[in-house]
Amino acid sequence: MKNKTETLARFGFTLQIFKTALAAALSWFVATNLLHADYPYFAALAAILTVQVTVADSVDKATQRIIGIIGGVMLSMLLGHWFQIGSLSIFLVILLGMGIAQALRMNPQIISQVAVSSFLVLAFGQDEEGYAYARILETILGSGIAVLINALIVPQNAIPDVERSIIASSAQAASTLKALNSLLQNNGRFRKTGRTEVNALIRVMDKCHLTLKLAEQSLKYNPFLTHKRTRLSRLAVSINKLEHITVQIRGIRRGLADLQLNAVFQEEYPNIPQLQKAVSATAEGITVFGEAIVVPSDRNLAALRKQVQLAREDQAQCLTDFKNIHSAETLRDVGSILTDLSRITSETERENPTREGM
Repeated sequence: MKNKTETLARFGFTLQIFKTALAAALSWFVATNLLHADYPYFAALAAILTVQVTVADSVDKATQRIIGIIGGVMLSMLLGHWFQIGSLSIFLVILLGMGIAQALRMNPQIISQVAVSSFLVLAFGQDEEGYAYARILETILGSGIAVLINALIVPQNAIPDVERSIIASSAQAASTLKALNSLLQNNGRFRKTGRTEVNALIRVMDKCHLTLKLAEQSLKYNPFLTHKRTRLSRLAVSINKLEHITVQIRGIRRGLADLQLNAVFQEEYPNIPQLQKAVSATAEGITVFGEAIVVPSDRNLAALRKQVQLAREDQAQCLTDFKNIHSAETLRDVGSILTDLSRITSETERENPTREGM
């Protein structure tokens, strides 16, 4: 089934297009048989323009379209009492209709719909009794059918996208933290600052937040995916933890950059390999954390607990070297780095994922 869908998509026949065509045809059929409309253009047009990627977007489009056509109809009926169809009346009804819709910050498509509906009602509403009300009913009917089809036929589930984004973000955070170890080795003229790596991590996190937002939109107003909301809320908590981890990594970068300028650091803190080991162990914990969030299996949870313990031990080992440090500046910088490493580990350790809500 998936291969057939992908094959059709290559030729342009996507699920979204199929939904749109079905909604338009069904709206025309129902309007013709239920409302006995001879030419229910508004029903099919409303359906075409209402079908969106998510149910929430479809509801939003339907609401704006119904408001738009009601406004257009009311304006045309009002002006129709004083003006016959002509250049002046067409100019006034379109000018006022689009102007009011623009002032209400409606969607550009809706603004055009206000102009179209007001023009058609002005042109035909005076000669055909009930024309204006029929157009409103057709729009409501077409919009409602479009929303139902979007919700019933393979509703979008963006949770897998969020899970992939979490894996990518955790992996990026881990690789960024490991890359910062090079700041402890680079003492040459052209020192690394880690800004490029951290900026790349920030961009990945921004994409992760955007993916979460789209997923929340996909579940909104969709009664057939309510069971997914608990899962999504847990993933949102994990993304928030990754955001906190990103903040700590940025602090570590600044601390390591300061240590590069510290003339006595190398002398007072000779056990730099142990600090690098603690950084690497903490980074590995971020990777395992992301995997355990997406797949909270017994194996992944056990691996996370083990990695948290290793990171804690390596961080504690670094503290034993503090007795050799006499510079307040060195104590401050190394202490802040270890504090941030501990906070990162706490984010991966606190309220670890469970099988609940899988």
